[in-house]
Amino acid sequence: MDYRHEIKHIISPGDAFAVKTNLRAVASIDPHAAEKGFYRIRSLYFDDPLDTALWEKLDGVNERRKFRIRYYNDDLNYIMLECKLKRDGVGAKPQERLTRGEVEKLLRGDTSWLLTSGKPLLAMLYTEMKLRRLAPKTVVEYKRVPFIYAPGNVRVTIDWDIRTGQPKDFLDPNGLTLPIEDDVTLLEVKWDNYLPTVIRKAAALKSRTPTAFSKYAACRVYR
Repeated sequence: MDYRHEIKHIISPGDAFAVKTNLRAVASIDPHAAEKGFYRIRSLYFDDPLDTALWEKLDGVNERRKFRIRYYNDDLNYIMLECKLKRDGVGAKPQERLTRGEVEKLLRGDTSWLLTSGKPLLAMLYTEMKLRRLAPKTVVEYKRVPFIYAPGNVRVTIDWDIRTGQPKDFLDPNGLTLPIEDDVTLLEVKWDNYLPTVIRKAAALKSRTPTAFSKYAACRVYR
């Protein structure tokens, strides 16, 4: 499994404008965001009754994982199950496609089909749901401007308008959501083995320090 480096900064709208201007000169907008210059991400996060994923993030546990399902730009024909893994400051994200019908089953509590799917990631989710009582916990929604740069497999994203909603509304792109307490704009830089200097300079913010901000944790404010 390939792990990637990641660094985050909470930035101002002015910072975001400057970084986007710099990146447009050296990197490319992700083709999926080409039409509007951004796309909307809607995710459903899982946790257990003890809120283990939440507390491990808040406590800075070195090795942790959390499951989520997400789709982009309101497109319910392309839904992904992801297990976000973190270890020693780097991360990985094994993925598997799901259909809308399969997600509807999960929301109803129907999990038996996961075990017979023949897909290891789905079988892992089944085990977690049975042994740890993992269940849908909250919806996390936000807008994202994504830049890509091939050397180093670099991805730079700027996220804003972070909102939270109820799991039952996950498959309704117009379902009710509420803004998180603070109006956060988040810069994330992800890369494989090295971060090219040109990207490091384009995304540099002298006045900002790295943060461990979690959109999932921020969206748990109401529940």
